[in-house]
Amino acid sequence: MATDDPKTLVSTDWLAAHLEDPDLRVLDASYYVPGMGRDAKAEYAEGHIPGARFFDIDEIADARSALPHMAAPVEKFMSRMRAMGVGDGHQVVVYDGAGIFSAARVWWNFRLMGKTDVAVLDGGLPKWRAEGREIEDMAPVIRDRHITVQRQAHLVKDVTQVASASKLGDWQIVDARSPGRFRGEEPEPRAGMRAGHIPGSKNVHYASLLNADGTMKGLDALRAAFEAAGVDVGRRTITTCGSGVTAAIVMLALHRLGNMDVSLYDGSWSEWGQFEQLKVETG
Repeated sequence: MATDDPKTLVSTDWLAAHLEDPDLRVLDASYYVPGMGRDAKAEYAEGHIPGARFFDIDEIADARSALPHMAAPVEKFMSRMRAMGVGDGHQVVVYDGAGIFSAARVWWNFRLMGKTDVAVLDGGLPKWRAEGREIEDMAPVIRDRHITVQRQAHLVKDVTQVASASKLGDWQIVDARSPGRFRGEEPEPRAGMRAGHIPGSKNVHYASLLNADGTMKGLDALRAAFEAAGVDVGRRTITTCGSGVTAAIVMLALHRLGNMDVSLYDGSWSEWGQFEQLKVETG
């Protein structure tokens, strides 16, 4: 079992012990790609961890961008969090219905906004349910809470910065997609995307960082997974994936290993894969 750390990852035992804490806020950040055939909002309404609020990553996003669920502007994030009763002084725990999937994206989103008292629930809702813990279908009683936000620009990269890193090699780029997509052997799930990867990037499939039960692997196993892919766990890193969701799992794992110099490419392959002027490698 991973060591509990309220700034990265906490166990179901930890959450159960702290569930009644007045300054704890639990967020259900479940998100599923269309092919999964699951409705995150409907599942939340049917049953969630007591007191959990639903964090919709497609709505709490930058509506001005044509790219999927890009990080929301500061003002929108603040407005949505106030309305959800999440604010200053709160310890936030984020979970999802897959184990560890989209919850890490919301963990990163909070850190981008300068909020570091936030952790992912290890194993998520599946582990919570498997242990027979309490589930409720009632919406929580919410009171507005003031939130102070200071955007941490160094935690996100745009396409120009990633292109520079790819060319100069001054950052290592780690891609969380499946090996088949990384090598260009599998079609991309989004229409109009070229196949392949950012030149010079390394592939660490996010699933290789997780155990069969959806929990994150221990530190030694995480380190071994990165080293097997030729990734230096101490070097500054840009993480990427299909649309900026599983890239956050790689960031979370690197944080667990002590590397805080990690940024996320928010546009990820949804952006890089559509522009012909950006180079692509395969194989």
